[in-house]
Amino acid sequence: MVNTLFSGPNDPEREYPGGASSEHPIGSTAELGAALRRSRKALGLTQAELALAAGVGLRFVGEVEAGKPSAQLGRVMQLIEVLGGSLVLRSAPMPPEA
Repeated sequence: MVNTLFSGPNDPEREYPGGASSEHPIGSTAELGAALRRSRKALGLTQAELALAAGVGLRFVGEVEAGKPSAQLGRVMQLIEVLGGSLVLRSAPMPPEA
């Protein structure tokens, strides 16, 4: 089993509302979109502002936040970077060999 986490905001050079970073378990594109939306809103950014800062289109931001499964990973990573986050892949421990 593999779990993916989106951690954000975590840029120590930037002030964030609430002051603390958070982790959001990601098991689907819908959960990734919801986590990105929460982080964007926590930073007080509109979808248009995020799109401009990440160099992607407004429509793309909306589609990612809506959980569209065909989003391009490279462009999603641009959004995560602008939000001060990171993507972490955590694998479950392997069972001991018998």
